[in-house]
Amino acid sequence: MPLDSARIHDIPDDPLAAIDYCYEQGWTDGLPVVPPAVKRVEEMMLFEGRPPETVLAAHPATGLECTVHSAAVNAVMAGCKPEYFPVVVAALEAMNEPAFNFHGSTASTGGSAPLLIVSGPIIDDIGMNCDVNLFGPGNRANNTIGRAIRLILMNVFQMIPGLSDKSTQGHPGKFSFCIAERAPDNPWPLLVEGLDYPEGVSSVTVFAGGGFCNVENHGGNTPEMVLTSVAAAMASYSCITLGQSVVVLSPEHVRIIAEAGWSKRRVQEFLFETAAQPVSGMESVGKFRQRDYDEQHGDDAHALVQEGMLHCGLSPDDILVVMGGGDAGGHSSFIPSWSRKRHSLMQSKPIGVCIDCGP
Repeated sequence: MPLDSARIHDIPDDPLAAIDYCYEQGWTDGLPVVPPAVKRVEEMMLFEGRPPETVLAAHPATGLECTVHSAAVNAVMAGCKPEYFPVVVAALEAMNEPAFNFHGSTASTGGSAPLLIVSGPIIDDIGMNCDVNLFGPGNRANNTIGRAIRLILMNVFQMIPGLSDKSTQGHPGKFSFCIAERAPDNPWPLLVEGLDYPEGVSSVTVFAGGGFCNVENHGGNTPEMVLTSVAAAMASYSCITLGQSVVVLSPEHVRIIAEAGWSKRRVQEFLFETAAQPVSGMESVGKFRQRDYDEQHGDDAHALVQEGMLHCGLSPDDILVVMGGGDAGGHSSFIPSWSRKRHSLMQSKPIGVCIDCGP
């Protein structure tokens, strides 16, 4: 049952009893949550200027809506500080865009998890991690922001594992999947700089991602050697789809690539051309039928098939490339699309700014 204000007032005062109460109500992701005391929820909402009843996102299949108040309750339970709340709000608004396919990405057997990529000055302002152990534990902002989105999916939109969330196996990103783009020593324009937002604004990009794939290459010393390793992971039979994908390059790999004069665009183009499989190979494992591709993707996909190859996505633009992680180590990562077709497109929103509100 979704949370509501009346039930929040019923939470016991004793901390341990309150945690047990949250378990009994089915409000957790399997881990203990911070009981959503009214004062904490009110402090959270102070970082969002709109009224508590403002709807941030709606589930197209169930009709359930997430208000500012509901989002704040779950952000408290996830362990967020109030200053993290604008990131949660922006991520929900991004997921609410029709092209993201909110229902399919949260209910499918594919095991999708919303990957949040934060870019811009807010990373330092709230202490997000863009460095060592980027995808791992240890940073409150990264992990609680990602967890807040998961709790909202479960508690507000009722995407319950085994009931409405039908992930065949799922993956750990379904607890929390939130990272920050690294700005220090980054030779390329930041993700937020490619968006049409005012100077100084930060952004969050949301991607319906499958399971994380580590790409190790400690010996490659040219862009081609490093990126061919990444492309090989992207070109596995299981990952070739016409959906989008995310590549997070480690600083060590970026240095090799950038020192050779490669731009981010050239990286995207190389990965797109290299991460491909012959149509015959895809047919041999049952992952290609011409009719399905023509119906779903039209002339663009048909042209790729006519060349005898299937690529990751329809163009280099479908591969998002960012830098993140610690200085040392030849480890980058690839996050594939959750869908075998083009069922979800990543969406970006500014954080804490209403672009459409005017002066």
